[in-house]
Amino acid sequence: MGYINNNIGYPKDLLASRAVIKRQNFALIPPDGLVKNIIPGFENCDITILATPKLGASFVDYLLTMYQGGQNLQGFGDDGIEVFAYVIEGEVSAKANEQTYHLQTGGYIYCPAGVKLYLQNLMPSSRLFLYKRRYNPISGYQTRVIANHIQHLERVNYENMDNVFIQDLLPKELGFDMNFHILTFLPGASHGYIETHVQEHGAYLLSGEGMYLLDNQWIPVKKDDYIFMGAYALQACYAVGQQPLSYIYSKDCHRDVEL
Repeated sequence: MGYINNNIGYPKDLLASRAVIKRQNFALIPPDGLVKNIIPGFENCDITILATPKLGASFVDYLLTMYQGGQNLQGFGDDGIEVFAYVIEGEVSAKANEQTYHLQTGGYIYCPAGVKLYLQNLMPSSRLFLYKRRYNPISGYQTRVIANHIQHLERVNYENMDNVFIQDLLPKELGFDMNFHILTFLPGASHGYIETHVQEHGAYLLSGEGMYLLDNQWIPVKKDDYIFMGAYALQACYAVGQQPLSYIYSKDCHRDVEL
């Protein structure tokens, strides 16, 4: 129900939702129920704000649908703010530091703090996953613009399991205070253990179905769902159904805890 699936107007049944919101802990946000936001700079676009500091995240995630003529010529990002964009489906032109990148489904771009990202849609419609976060610099290290496609990334077994695979979208370098990964579970696969850690995640499900454990609560999830996992939220999943369960997610890393 809602603008994502163009199912609006009077309901034909009782109002209900699969959404689960536990502020400062975790959240499941399905596509049904998402609302449009108006954000300066985004033209001919529908954009939904997902995780924010109001939910408990140190970052902001967005779901962006760009239509014919959709663009952001004002620039996404700001001083001290790093940004990331992943093309869920479609084709866009991305510009950063006066260089233009052609991104298709599975393409992505990272811009360091202070480097604005400009976007133009090249299809009747394109859908993107956007991220921004205040960069935490350390002396002697820096970041750079990264533009790539997941087809060019190594897909390795996750923690010695031959039915779970991970791809690292950004370099494992100290200049980067975060990374993005794509984790893929073949049907029947699962995490090897229940994870408990200080890192936060914002995850968008790209395919499949599964059961996700969030703070000792098993919740069914599927393609196009969004999951926020806060610091120390217990987390693990099983892939169910006939398709691999795959999701892209962010992780803060490479920094000590500040007191």
